[in-house]
Amino acid sequence: MTITELMIGSPRISIAVFSVIVTFVSTLAHKWLTNQEHLASLKKRQKEIQKELKGCKDECVLKELNAEMLSLTGVMFKGSMKPMFVTIIPFLILFTWLRGIYVPLMGNSWIWYYLGFSIVASMILRKVMKVA
Repeated sequence: MTITELMIGSPRISIAVFSVIVTFVSTLAHKWLTNQEHLASLKKRQKEIQKELKGCKDECVLKELNAEMLSLTGVMFKGSMKPMFVTIIPFLILFTWLRGIYVPLMGNSWIWYYLGFSIVASMILRKVMKVA
């Protein structure tokens, strides 16, 4: 029995398996290709700024805090681009193949199953693997 036959035989289970595998690979790429300590420190600083913003009434200080928050967001975004560039081509090829198999079986609803499974898998894997 080939993998395609297994996918056709139980599409929802195979979508769940593929979403967990793709999410795992994506999470690994993110963990290995980013500086986790640096990202964690940036997130910590963002939380501190958010607390300061809630209690701040001074307009000048608010502008400074918002500017710092924006610069931190930009640094974090740049850091997350590297794993995306590494994984995008293989994932596009994989999704093209998956679409060819699942659309005749389930229509476009297969993507919603995939997204649901991958969101849950991502939350769990990021906690277990301690990814910032």
